[in-house]
Amino acid sequence: MNPAFWDNRYAAPDFVFGTEPNDFLRACAGHIPAGPVLCLGEGEGRNAVFLAGRGHAVTAVDQSATGLAKARRLAAERGLTLETTVADLADYRIQPDTWAAIVSIFLHLPPELRAQVYAQVAAGLQPGGVLILEAYTPAQLAFGTGGPKVVELLPTLTGLRAELAGLDLVIARECERDVIEGAGHSGRAAVVQVLARRPARI
Repeated sequence: MNPAFWDNRYAAPDFVFGTEPNDFLRACAGHIPAGPVLCLGEGEGRNAVFLAGRGHAVTAVDQSATGLAKARRLAAERGLTLETTVADLADYRIQPDTWAAIVSIFLHLPPELRAQVYAQVAAGLQPGGVLILEAYTPAQLAFGTGGPKVVELLPTLTGLRAELAGLDLVIARECERDVIEGAGHSGRAAVVQVLARRPARI
């Protein structure tokens, strides 16, 4: 999917995935240490704004300028600020040892790019920093309640364990749950959830 696809999808005034944060992110937010947070594939900003409201300096990255404009507007409506970067994750570089947390919520990438990005994620966390990830799994194709229709874009826990080598997996599970996030995600779904921590230096 290219930027034009997402710009068109985000062009309407309504928020495709709502304005409230992802449930798994909300549940895990207390694990984030003080410091800056990077949100990948952040779209219209619901998760970034939530984290900014918790006192983090948040950078939201997405290939859609339209989505990130809505993210800034949502932040402003709540008296918050975000840093936003329009970028394709194939070209974006995550700086090493920089982030207290990196957030990947329903970010679905081709396998080669996914491995490349998550290797950068593992290196990009500060010691003690965390990755919070939720994505649809291949089993989601049977539900049809959101996400891509291409199985290669849907990660598995087994694959993520390999791609996140070097991180300690605090939560690592595949499960079914009701995902109600605007019109874009609505209904029973098959997901993988990961809370991973970079080990602190000794």
